[in-house]
Amino acid sequence: MAHPSDLPILYLDNHLIAVCKPPGLLTQADASGSESLMDQVKEWIKSEFNKPGNVFLGLIHRLDRNVSGVVLFARTSKAASRLSEQFRKKTTQKVYRTIVEGIPNPAQARLSHHLRKEKSLKSTVFKRPGKNTQEAELEYKTLENRQTSSLLEVRLHTGRFHQIRAQLSFIDHPVLGDKKYGSTIHLPDRQIALYAHQLVFEHPVSKEEICVESPPPSHWPMD
Repeated sequence: MAHPSDLPILYLDNHLIAVCKPPGLLTQADASGSESLMDQVKEWIKSEFNKPGNVFLGLIHRLDRNVSGVVLFARTSKAASRLSEQFRKKTTQKVYRTIVEGIPNPAQARLSHHLRKEKSLKSTVFKRPGKNTQEAELEYKTLENRQTSSLLEVRLHTGRFHQIRAQLSFIDHPVLGDKKYGSTIHLPDRQIALYAHQLVFEHPVSKEEICVESPPPSHWPMD
């Protein structure tokens, strides 16, 4: 497990902790027994505050294993309940940044599709509703055009499985490095050029608006 002092903390108070998840790390442990971000954060809290025994940490949302960026946890059950309600009601704002293949036209658009999560752990995109599909909406805006790729900012309006990756691939602009969704570009260690750049939410106790922002990951392709 990573040393607790290495944890990239983006926000911390008595109720919340937000950290920057590196690519390749699970948000929450699964049956594989692999190390998770949640384990690391619990270990950091135990070490930093000399807490014996089990540490409470509320999981509010997740990122795909190969996606990096802002992940928010609750440090109390009250905060967990109130934050979970915000995510359910979609009052939070989630902003991602990604580098995709090609130059999107138009440079800015709202995408509305229907997604079905397959047993292969991949989402299939449809233009119209179908059996076992869910509506998926996002907005993208081009921040920079490069020779063969583009830097986009993406705002999610729904939170479907692999939504950004699947929808951008469907319009022929797959995320760089995302072989599962048709990228022809290889990035080291099966990484993909997508990260959770910003999370905006209402503080569960003070009620003030909090904006947590993550810098681009170290593997980010710069040209």
